[in-house]
Amino acid sequence: MDLAYIPSPSTGVIDLGPIPLRGYAFCIIIGVFVAVWFGNKRWIARGGRAGTVADIAVWAVPFGLVGGRLYHVITDYQLYFSDGEDWVDAFKIWQGGLGIWGAIALGAVGAWIGCRRRGIPLPAWADALAPGIALAQACGRWGNWFNQELYGKPTDLPWALKISEGPNRVAGTYHPTFLYESLWCIGVALLVIWADRRFRLGHGRAFALYVAAYCAGRGWIEYMRVDEAHHILGVRLNVWTAGIVFVLAVAYIVISAKVRPGREEIVEPNAVDAEGAEGGDVAGDADGAAVSDAAPEADADGDDGHAEDSAAKAPEKNGTAEAAKNG
Repeated sequence: MDLAYIPSPSTGVIDLGPIPLRGYAFCIIIGVFVAVWFGNKRWIARGGRAGTVADIAVWAVPFGLVGGRLYHVITDYQLYFSDGEDWVDAFKIWQGGLGIWGAIALGAVGAWIGCRRRGIPLPAWADALAPGIALAQACGRWGNWFNQELYGKPTDLPWALKISEGPNRVAGTYHPTFLYESLWCIGVALLVIWADRRFRLGHGRAFALYVAAYCAGRGWIEYMRVDEAHHILGVRLNVWTAGIVFVLAVAYIVISAKVRPGREEIVEPNAVDAEGAEGGDVAGDADGAAVSDAAPEADADGDDGHAEDSAAKAPEKNGTAEAAKNG
């Protein structure tokens, strides 16, 4: 008898009249808001303008959702295109199924487009957003809890996850891998924040640190999962992906630190130009005020000069008149 476990929700959908509120989608939306909100705070602290992160997210988020779904459908094609399956389900994103690898890859393409349009460097924007992305993943993983999916091996630990009988799942208690990954992502966010403050990471190195740290955790968490997956040499595909991406991220940190040491001084040129323009207006007003203040003084000096000239000329005029009279 299990004395303690984490219960699963009886349903992942709450019907609000004719509108179904799906827990999976709700968690994704919360994650996006957290990433944009926190990324905006970090971007402003780096010298950027408020709202820039949200403007670029308008490009990055849709691309990321498409990329995440494509990765899932391609790597788990048998769920949608094998005998007895309905290929239309590939478009039902609310039922779960987003691959973080595809989401980050294609989301980066969308972010690149947005950054190009705003004239700002993509690496700096990615550095500002990195901890927020990790927190977004921490939120999004709870969508798996609502759908009772992607859990680990059976266990009787006190924090085991209770799974009910359903399609493609057997009732029992399992490792809550969604919870493990959620907590790991929070730790990754804290690590990136600390390292960024301690070492002043720049030129995309904060983002690369997030990627490397996430991959390190995803590797061992993936080993615990029991959902169907493709294997290469007996190892799950996502473990291979995590390992390869980890090596690439670490290599980027090392090479980037040598090629482009330090941190960007200016992350958004438009913000600097705007501040310069405002400073110029203030300076111009100050100069104008100084000139205006000086003008009355100049006029007063001028009047005094004319008075002195008149006083000086008066004796001279009187002397001439007196000489003429005496002569």
